[in-house]
Amino acid sequence: MTIVAIFNQKGGVGKTTTALNLSAALARRGQKPVGIDLDPQAQFGLIAGITARSGDDSIFSLFQRNRPLREMIQESSSGIGIIPSHIELSKVDALYGKGYNAINKLNLSLQPEKILAFNSPWIIDCSPLVGVLSLNAIFASDGIIIPVSADYLSFKGAIQIQKTLKALERVLKRRVNRRYLLTRFDSRRRMAREILLMAEKEFGADVCRTLISENVSLAESPSLNKTIFEHAPSSRGAKDYEALLDELMADRFIG
Repeated sequence: MTIVAIFNQKGGVGKTTTALNLSAALARRGQKPVGIDLDPQAQFGLIAGITARSGDDSIFSLFQRNRPLREMIQESSSGIGIIPSHIELSKVDALYGKGYNAINKLNLSLQPEKILAFNSPWIIDCSPLVGVLSLNAIFASDGIIIPVSADYLSFKGAIQIQKTLKALERVLKRRVNRRYLLTRFDSRRRMAREILLMAEKEFGADVCRTLISENVSLAESPSLNKTIFEHAPSSRGAKDYEALLDELMADRFIG
């Protein structure tokens, strides 16, 4: 069982798209992925067709009353088990503070799952803010994928995340395994090629070899509440996410 968090502080970089379609790619290969929607915007669950009627039906109930994760999983049509989010999740920082017990809650709750769910990778769609929610994901995860759209501001944001992770390593007492994934990549654009070179220079071997290309089908699929494999299984976007999974499994980053 592998736990992977998808995290970026900048919007529009493909964070939820990556969480959803990486989970869907795993499901297509016969695995039983579980996605945790840890973003109060609740887009991961919504696109997958799973919504929470109240905070108690969502991951919020883990923080509110320590509800077991297994009780909250709902099956989506794409084969992904989803623990949905709810707007009440935005209250977590104010209600429970930022002490160690608050930021380690998800990690402790996932420990029993490591025994029960050998063939179930868990994918966490993080909140875009560095707070209790994203810290829970980082503390719980075996690795973090940082989507970086091929533009300068997104690249600068990735450098800031690198600094955040290095600071957290003193608390975690381990290096946070990470991959920087370039998204919305168009090789015809000079800036895209420059960002790739800058990322490789800054992050070295942590940059994914797979590039997620700018793709109309990939942009359309969330509005249809479908994964890329449900919407356009032969598209470039689908092939890119299949290739990403191949790379991550070959590197034993996920499995």
